Amino acid sequence: MHYPRRSFLYLAGAAALSVLPKSAMAQPYPSRTVQIIVDLSPGLAPDVAARLIAPPLSQRLGQAVVVENRPGAGGNIGAEFVVRAPPDGYTLLAAISGNAVNAALYPNLSFNFVRDIAPVAFIGYTPFVMAVTPSFPANTAAEFIAYAKANPGKINMASAGIGTAPHLAGELFKMLAGVELTHVPYRTNYMPDLLAGQVQMAFVALAPAIGYLRAGKLRGLGVTSAKRMDVLPDIPPLGDFVPGYEGSGWLGVGAPRNTPAVIVDTLNTDINAVIAEPAMHERLVGLGIEPEPMTPARFGKLIAEATEKWAKVIKFAKISIE
Repeated sequence: MHYPRRSFLYLAGAAALSVLPKSAMAQPYPSRTVQIIVDLSPGLAPDVAARLIAPPLSQRLGQAVVVENRPGAGGNIGAEFVVRAPPDGYTLLAAISGNAVNAALYPNLSFNFVRDIAPVAFIGYTPFVMAVTPSFPANTAAEFIAYAKANPGKINMASAGIGTAPHLAGELFKMLAGVELTHVPYRTNYMPDLLAGQVQMAFVALAPAIGYLRAGKLRGLGVTSAKRMDVLPDIPPLGDFVPGYEGSGWLGVGAPRNTPAVIVDTLNTDINAVIAEPAMHERLVGLGIEPEPMTPARFGKLIAEATEKWAKVIKFAKISIE
């Protein structure tokens, strides 16, 4: 049978393509803009961290990396947006400990964070400081526990809202230390009331606490991390006084379930390299983040364990957002 030259070339080309591996036919990753979804409002530590990491990550990937805020419903709007996105590595989530908390805090979610988000890379822990007003009659966590046991329910613990990471850090402390504190959730900034002594204590994010601690306007009794922190070396971890206590938040990067392993590994390698750079490490520490590179598997284990841990705390404290 005779074929026109054009048809012959088409058939020959199609035959050649048919024997190529799929990896050779697909465009290499990434071939277009990568977006990181932050499920919180602009200006908070996870948002700032994502925007710090985006430019050097873009340089490594060879494509633009942009950050988009999708806050609402305690972070569930942004998380669900990523869950529903194509698993192609172009839509990522700035995953935070609050996402693990929400699995128990919102029992009717249409997605399962542990199942539906693939762990990509861990950026670091976000510890809190257990801080009291200078007039409070306790100079150590041990003295605080003794005072709280002698005065059950008389110490007011401020937080930025029910179910927030600092609130749960406080509830974990109550559970493990066996003390009764009165939770006072704020819709606005509670710091003026804490400084004035209207409320006596709070688990404060590291970055906003440092200035007040160094100026003597707040007294730090312990940090929620498992070890002392370089920026606050004189404040011991609360685990020194309450065995088993560790109540830090954390920040990482996730992707939709079924994102190819080769893409996850590429992102993990590049993000780990970015946070290991000395200048970036220093800037993250200044934000109150303790950087720590992890494999996707190790980060996934952390997410699963955190989800189980905070579910127990929520049940113990009978926390409900309804």
